[in-house]
Amino acid sequence: MSDIQRIGVNTRLAGCVVHNGLVYVSGQVPTSLDADAKQQTLEVLEKIDILLAQAGSDKSRILTAQIWIKNIAEDFNAFNECWEAWLPEGTAPARAALQADLARPQVLVEVMLTAAVK
Repeated sequence: MSDIQRIGVNTRLAGCVVHNGLVYVSGQVPTSLDADAKQQTLEVLEKIDILLAQAGSDKSRILTAQIWIKNIAEDFNAFNECWEAWLPEGTAPARAALQADLARPQVLVEVMLTAAVK
């Protein structure tokens, strides 16, 4: 098990797990539950930046992303605006986005991803 690194561990989950050159980032949700989808997305992306850095990676090395949006009809464009500004040009990962009821009613967006270690 020494080849598995767990970062940001609590009793339920790790913020991310590093194994065999890959970083598995757990679903990240915003802290500001009263914010709109754009602000929540920015918070989630900032959390991901921090976790990827701690794991020895960065957003240019994202391989896949799963995105859950509470109201895709209302918030998909705001999410994509933030996402596209955040990703370095030419580094778009394989991605899926769908509408979902999230763990708390105030959470408007959640992102989970896998990236390669540098």
